[in-house]
Amino acid sequence: MTTSPSFGSNPANSWRLTDGAVDTTRPVREPRPLRLAAEPRDVIIDLARSAFISIDMQNDFCSEGGLCHATGRGLEETRKPIVPMQRVVPALRDAGVPIVWVNWGNRPDRANLSPSLIWAFDPEAEGVGIGDPLPDGGGNILTKDSPSAALIPELETAPGDIFVDKYRLSGFWDTPLDSILRNLRIDTLLFAGVNADQCVMGTMMDAHFLGYDTLLIKDCTATGSPRYCWDATMYNAKLHGFVVESDAIVAGLD
Repeated sequence: MTTSPSFGSNPANSWRLTDGAVDTTRPVREPRPLRLAAEPRDVIIDLARSAFISIDMQNDFCSEGGLCHATGRGLEETRKPIVPMQRVVPALRDAGVPIVWVNWGNRPDRANLSPSLIWAFDPEAEGVGIGDPLPDGGGNILTKDSPSAALIPELETAPGDIFVDKYRLSGFWDTPLDSILRNLRIDTLLFAGVNADQCVMGTMMDAHFLGYDTLLIKDCTATGSPRYCWDATMYNAKLHGFVVESDAIVAGLD
């Protein structure tokens, strides 16, 4: 049997050349509904059209020698998502849900960054901002291909996982994230990572504005910000989508 030539980055969104004609019909994917206990109310998602989005689980925020550790901000809070993510990521991957790792990974020359963004990370010009070297050889802060921007070693990746560099609080600004998700024919995004009130919420809000269904996995998300920032994030997450726990996802998949 010969295979018809195809045009597309994945089987879910490809054209085929058949009998001298271009077949633009996409394969029909059977829905795979999963009901989850959630706030503000239970929700049913379609696993066949869902993706998991990890935000900024990288050394600068979660490992010794990274930005947060070097500036004395501590790692207790930002490392809280690690254990629940170690359970939920493999479970979702085994269920065929795409795993997308979105991390800060700026250009070394910072050519696409505005002065306001550079200032926000180092307002006193103390040399601990985007692109600056860390004191203990941990790489250049939030810089692509630097150890600082690398995913933490506690979270395992697998072939087929997708990696996206971001340059703003939102993972959608100036990145291919939206195009990748559209090509995968994804409707629903499950969010995790740090910091909840900044990059996670910024990306989740933009996803909502772009028309995606959004869920925040509460115990897979954390922030080093004051408690009131966390409370506000949980409140706002329920305005833009739903809040779930990883145990509910894993139990539903089992």
